[in-house]
Amino acid sequence: MKENIYDNEKFFEKYRCFPRSVDGLNAAGEWHEFRKMLPPIRGKRVLDLGCGFGWHSIYAAENGATSVVAVDISEKMLGEAREKTHHSNITYVCDTIEDFEYDEEAFDIVISSLAFHYVPTFYDICQKVNKCLVPGGDFVFSVEHPIFTAQGKQDWIYDEGGNPLYWPVDKYFTEGKRNAIFLGESVVKYHKTLATYFNSLLKNGFAITDFCEPKPSEELLEQIPEMINELLRPMMLIIAARKTAL
Repeated sequence: MKENIYDNEKFFEKYRCFPRSVDGLNAAGEWHEFRKMLPPIRGKRVLDLGCGFGWHSIYAAENGATSVVAVDISEKMLGEAREKTHHSNITYVCDTIEDFEYDEEAFDIVISSLAFHYVPTFYDICQKVNKCLVPGGDFVFSVEHPIFTAQGKQDWIYDEGGNPLYWPVDKYFTEGKRNAIFLGESVVKYHKTLATYFNSLLKNGFAITDFCEPKPSEELLEQIPEMINELLRPMMLIIAARKTAL
């Protein structure tokens, strides 16, 4: 059984109160950059891997996607997504990213938001995504930045007054399982280096078209003052890639 803390009742109730869970993409510090990196969606078939509450799937449907398939391991997450969805062209599937059936050339665009750091290997995912994309299809995803995942604990080093001093980076080149603390609970994640993300794409028939280490927007920094700490180190990485036409 693959890790799935999101169906844990205690954790899920905390996650439901998380700003991006309540306010969706408007509270996502990386969304202003992620949106710029998306290709035109109108008329396209979209696959959303690790869809969570369905915010990105809903965005795709609202912006003219002909169909959206949204995959997540968590029944609780999908339950919330279905309640928020008023589009008949979104299909929610309860499955793991690793085990989902990637039909050949079934999609024009594959997106994923902050999900692949829960998956042990990225190389295999690139193979599967390449298979299911049409030639020239786009793959846009965000993950927790390797600087953020490396040490494992995912917390600052603080001064005596409790103010963040710096972010520790340790065991960077030792990829694999990390026990992180998220919303006060122990969560299993998988650290991967920048080289692994980029080389996995390149070796599986993708061309890198863009990448970004996003900072919160000025608007979000004004709304949530504590986000100023997000300017001290990168928390996320966004990569856009395109399947090379055969």
